[in-house]
Amino acid sequence: MVKLTQAQINEIKLKIGGSKSSQHCVGQAADLTCDGKNKKMFDFIKDSLVFDQLIWEFGTEREPDWVHVSYKKEGNRRQVLVAKKVNGKTVYEQYG
Repeated sequence: MVKLTQAQINEIKLKIGGSKSSQHCVGQAADLTCDGKNKKMFDFIKDSLVFDQLIWEFGTEREPDWVHVSYKKEGNRRQVLVAKKVNGKTVYEQYG
């Protein structure tokens, strides 16, 4: 079963430091989990679907904690990233 964990950032999230430029704010992004199969879902999206951004969110080298995916009506970049914590800050690196 796929669980949608966040489709849009609400005002509370923005007030505590969420990004105003996030695609979540305009309904173009979602964070997904799939009962221990996040890597399989990540690979399926990467290999089979049209997307703007796909992010392996934290977790381990074998399994992300969740998968961020975004889509725009036009101009999808197919950008694939990994989110990691470095010195307490989130950094994004190219996947692979």
